[in-house]
Amino acid sequence: MGKSIDLAAKPEKITDEQLKQIQEIVSNINKCQIDIGSIETKKHQLLHNIVNLQDALMALQGELEKQYGTVDVDIHTGTINYKENEQADTKN
Repeated sequence: MGKSIDLAAKPEKITDEQLKQIQEIVSNINKCQIDIGSIETKKHQLLHNIVNLQDALMALQGELEKQYGTVDVDIHTGTINYKENEQADTKN
């Protein structure tokens, strides 16, 4: 048997409503991707801020350890938590 050829006219375009739906969906996808890019940029900046703050904390802990011999401090009250038989460094 030979192949049959469909001679019926086929549509050349989708409907205007379908086109509108596709364009809306693609537009929303693009907006979401832009939002994700903005969020990732903000995340990157925040991660750098955390690194800088951690460096500052480590520097301050070094100063506290030199001055008090420990960095075990209650961050709510400022109370130094010395280990047993440990005293403050009297070199000020």
